[in-house]
Amino acid sequence: MRDNNSDLRIIRTKESIRKALVELIEEKGFEAITVKDLTTRAKINRGTFYAHYKDKFDLMTKCEEEIMLEIYTIAKQNLPAVIATLETNSPNLKPFQLAVLLFEYLNENNGFMKAVLGPKGDLSFQTKLKDFMWKTLFGNDSNALIKEDSLLVPAQYLASYVASAHIGVIQQWLNSGRKETPQEMARILSTITLNGPFFAAGLKK
Repeated sequence: MRDNNSDLRIIRTKESIRKALVELIEEKGFEAITVKDLTTRAKINRGTFYAHYKDKFDLMTKCEEEIMLEIYTIAKQNLPAVIATLETNSPNLKPFQLAVLLFEYLNENNGFMKAVLGPKGDLSFQTKLKDFMWKTLFGNDSNALIKEDSLLVPAQYLASYVASAHIGVIQQWLNSGRKETPQEMARILSTITLNGPFFAAGLKK
């Protein structure tokens, strides 16, 4: 029973450190944060912090990796069905359902995502996200979800376009206070992604 309690304690400690990180990024920016700021805000001692993280950069990296792993898991479980649907041209809800799952996850983690993607967060995170999307979707390894030989344009440009567009839409949603539900955002993103920006603008029927 004690193991469960200690596991729970570790989870709660990490949650309070992450919450402190988000609040402090919003207040003073990641660059200015010290470990002392984090431990004071999270109401823990320095030893507890260093039991989990080497420094604030290690904390940020681990938080970002956790987010990317979750997004990868959602994509890996659902993208093959989306690709199969698109290849057969059958009208299907699969792309929309995947987008809903992603926005629901982003909604649950909105505090961290808004802070880290904002101007006071980690400016390298967008680059990490783009690299991650490139490897997940088009990378040269056997795990890539879309094979490069089926592309009509060079993969790097397509991956960069898709990643920048998606990140831009997510930032817009987070910064404007998440007025739309994950379902509404899924419809918006699916419309733009599947049909293109000119279709979404009403210029192309």
